[in-house]
Amino acid sequence: MDIALFSPSSLFADDEGCDSDGEKMGTQQSYVERKHDFPGTELLIREFSFHQLNANLLWPGTFAFAEWLVQHRSWIEGRRSFELGSGTGALAIFLRKSFQLDITTSDYNDQEIEENIAYNCRVNGITPILPHIKHSWGDNFPIADPDWDLIIASDILLYVKQYPNLIKTLSFLLKFYKPKDDSAISIMENEHKNETYEGLPQPAFLMSWRRRIGKEDESLFFTGCKNAGLEVKHMGSRVFCITPREATARTAMEELTSDAST
Repeated sequence: MDIALFSPSSLFADDEGCDSDGEKMGTQQSYVERKHDFPGTELLIREFSFHQLNANLLWPGTFAFAEWLVQHRSWIEGRRSFELGSGTGALAIFLRKSFQLDITTSDYNDQEIEENIAYNCRVNGITPILPHIKHSWGDNFPIADPDWDLIIASDILLYVKQYPNLIKTLSFLLKFYKPKDDSAISIMENEHKNETYEGLPQPAFLMSWRRRIGKEDESLFFTGCKNAGLEVKHMGSRVFCITPREATARTAMEELTSDAST
């Protein structure tokens, strides 16, 4: 993958380095802790009062996506997962506490973000803390053979200028996916997958958002995905599933084979 060089200010649509609420970057950092209701549990999340990369607050898509994932629990249980744009880490913490999901967080290469996610893990009883990868979209990924079969994200389409870099990273994670092969353990996992992964290919990217973006911007992202060899499927409730074109074709063939045998 090519190196994507950009400054934090380039993430934003205006030329003066403001975030979506109009605050100037460079504000002295401070925090606030808030209790948030997730399905079946309450989390205490420390949020930045301001962060130049918008990794400061929980956005509406996080809660809507959590509800959707609870409703489709059998699709994600037992999967090895990776979250793009984790922000405060709240969604990943919820999934670990509620589903015991094997999940790795990630966000822009920023030490404050990583430390805040670790803090939120500890105050919510997640020990050891969730593994975290600092990665700026479009840069060379620090792991050559990604083995996450489920990638998730909520409300990450705000930065239109970064769509090409986001698609580069997403394409790498999906197209270069290599499942772990641990002999007997792998066999047991594969048998479990046949029961729980129905309706969702491997690998797959599930994305939800509630932040409003224009139809033209939305089309730019989805068209970019298709041009990169990815398939996009609307799952309802503004949740989208994106998969490598080969994986989509393989799933369709398996469904046809299954129908023919019944």
